[in-house]
Amino acid sequence: MTAVTDQGRDRGQGPEHGGAEGVAGGAEGAEGTEGAAGRRWDDGLIARRAADALKEGAERERPPDDDVRPQVEAYGLPGSPLRPRLDALRELVGLSRARLDGDTLAEAGRVLDEASARQRLSSRHTVVAIAGATGSGKSTLFNALACSQISETGLRRPTTSAPIACSWTDGAAGLLDRLAVPGRLRRRPVQGCTDTDEALQGLVLVDLPDHDSAATGHRDQVDRVLALVDAVIWVVDPEKYADAALHERYLRPLAGHAEITFVVLNQIDRLPGEAADLVLDDLRRLLDEDGMAVGEHGEPGATVMSLSALTGDGVADLRELLGQFVQSRTAAAARLSADVAAAAARLRPVYVAEGRPGLGERTREEFADRLAEAVGAAAAGQAAEREWRRNAGRACGTPWLRLWRWYESTRQLGGLDLMAQALAPPEEELTARQRVEQAVRTLADDAVVGLPAPWAQAVREAAVGGAKGLPEALDELARNAQAGAGAAGRGRAGGGHKGAADPGAASSGARGAGTRGAQGVPGGPAGARAPGSGPLGSGPLGSDARGSGASARGVAPAAGALGGRPVRPPRPAWWPAAVLAQASMTLLQIFGGLWLLGQIVGVLEPGLVAPALLMLAGVVGGPLVEWSCAAAARGPARRYGQEAERRLREAASGCGRARVLDPVAAELARYREVRERYVAVTEFSTTGR
Repeated sequence: MTAVTDQGRDRGQGPEHGGAEGVAGGAEGAEGTEGAAGRRWDDGLIARRAADALKEGAERERPPDDDVRPQVEAYGLPGSPLRPRLDALRELVGLSRARLDGDTLAEAGRVLDEASARQRLSSRHTVVAIAGATGSGKSTLFNALACSQISETGLRRPTTSAPIACSWTDGAAGLLDRLAVPGRLRRRPVQGCTDTDEALQGLVLVDLPDHDSAATGHRDQVDRVLALVDAVIWVVDPEKYADAALHERYLRPLAGHAEITFVVLNQIDRLPGEAADLVLDDLRRLLDEDGMAVGEHGEPGATVMSLSALTGDGVADLRELLGQFVQSRTAAAARLSADVAAAAARLRPVYVAEGRPGLGERTREEFADRLAEAVGAAAAGQAAEREWRRNAGRACGTPWLRLWRWYESTRQLGGLDLMAQALAPPEEELTARQRVEQAVRTLADDAVVGLPAPWAQAVREAAVGGAKGLPEALDELARNAQAGAGAAGRGRAGGGHKGAADPGAASSGARGAGTRGAQGVPGGPAGARAPGSGPLGSGPLGSDARGSGASARGVAPAAGALGGRPVRPPRPAWWPAAVLAQASMTLLQIFGGLWLLGQIVGVLEPGLVAPALLMLAGVVGGPLVEWSCAAAARGPARRYGQEAERRLREAASGCGRARVLDPVAAELARYREVRERYVAVTEFSTTGR
């Protein structure tokens, strides 16, 4: 028998094109030879008619051109799970390019490119490669399936040096171009040699070089073609069926491609008795160890069988299985589905997290608490409460006690206290900054628990990037909030509060270089310093203060420059009555004292009882009024301190949320999005149909 070559792509390239060879050769002989004298022999009428007849015969016998009609993709049919998986993989790669390196996404990109290329080619053809080791008999099996001596066989090794293709129908030129099979190595089988030829219509069989060839180029060709074909027939022999090179390099990595894999034990004619069955059982065991499912009893998996290509025993069974496989028209979709599943399996370590990573409420609250501690919110609230009670004592205290307190304050050289406060120790500034950095690190550590390494790194970078200006922003917020919370919080500390901020207070002092975070706690004295609330940064924030949210905008700076008089807390409605009562007690003391003095000097009539009682009432009533006012001021003072702490805490929390929490949450949302895409890619990974 002689093979008929494929005329679709390489027509007119020489006499090696099969059935039309003799006709073309006759036409060439009738038209192209010259006589010894340089004259053509076909210059007569009869000769020209003979040549025309030969041309018409050649045209009639010439095989039809390749079908160039548009082909329908094998895996793009409506309802097929492959299309949404490919779309999801494409979106996954697009969303991950900024977070993952190119090497990690290279395999997924290759799968998408190959899927797009296969989609544009014929869906009526199934490309099946025959691969095997040296001397396994794959070329002999190739010839037996084609019923023709197409691929060279012999004892010389390696025998096959380049892929040879045999197509049962026209229209496979594009597929063979994709495999880079040259036109001179494209053949057609002998038709009608078996009853299963009709079922093999659409089969494109490719004989590959040895995968264990000593020539590196042969192995490279095998690897290249195996990544492009729709199915593979692995031919093994009784001597090399357990070869580690075959199992570790090919069968084990391609375990997920079991549905498009045929494993054929060849040369069973060399095995005596039941040895073939024993070797076949051991081959199935090795495939199971490789993780490749074996299709038995109707279950999906690799087809494992034994035959002898030399004697023809079992070849008909393989041809029948190939016919059923080709007619199902699912090989291309199954191959691409397996490729998508393999790419998804390689990407699993960079997409699948352990547990449920994210920012929980507890993590957010702990971060806000650490920032509040860094700006000294609790200490500022306590200082504000003390200042409220101190103002109540000043307003409702006896004049004599107030004079004594003034006298004591003048003896303490308060200017030194202000200087000590203005010159903030570097240790406090460093401690505050370290607290902020520690809070950011703790937040990032909690957020990345269980995240894959690339996404954990992205979350950490987002947190660190947002924290670069956080200490300075918190410092500015602390200065503004602590300086003006008294003015902004009027009427909020408790019922019955009234009053207004000092209209003469200047806002420029709050932004002065000498103003420090804990200097002017709401309503606090200039010399009061909240412990642990040293400056977080230096210099004005500028535009950074705008990123803190509404909490920062609700606080208006209302304090003077360094050493200026801080704004006093708001006064409740009952303070005027208390002041009036205290003034009455003072007047009683003065009136009683003058009355007694008048009696002593003889101006008034003697009578010690009445002036003594008046003076005693003033002396006792003054401290009593002061004590009553102090008891009544405890509740409002506590609420005022809590309000000051809450405002500073909210300002710090808003700044931390805008600078750190929101970028971290955005990165986590991006990870959840790509995780959803990854789930869509792997959802149907168990089947390619």
